[in-house]
Amino acid sequence: MTHAVVEKQKLLNRVRRLRGQVDALERALETEESCTQIMRLLTAARGAMNGMMAEVVEDHIQMHMMDANRKPSRDEIEAADELVDVLRSYIK
Repeated sequence: MTHAVVEKQKLLNRVRRLRGQVDALERALETEESCTQIMRLLTAARGAMNGMMAEVVEDHIQMHMMDANRKPSRDEIEAADELVDVLRSYIK
């Protein structure tokens, strides 16, 4: 998983925001909010989850798919960056 305290804290903060969005969704369902409001809350939670997934995938690519024993070449860095871009666009 993440290899730095800063990254770990960033992901934990995202989880906490996501939890808040899910709690808001639960409250909206309990109070019988409109379908439009429920869909907005679902869309926001899905976006938060997808953003977190993109963050974890990017971390995995950078930490585990690049050889830690040597400095990656420019081509390897560009390929990893392109993969992250494709995955981010696919996830969203």
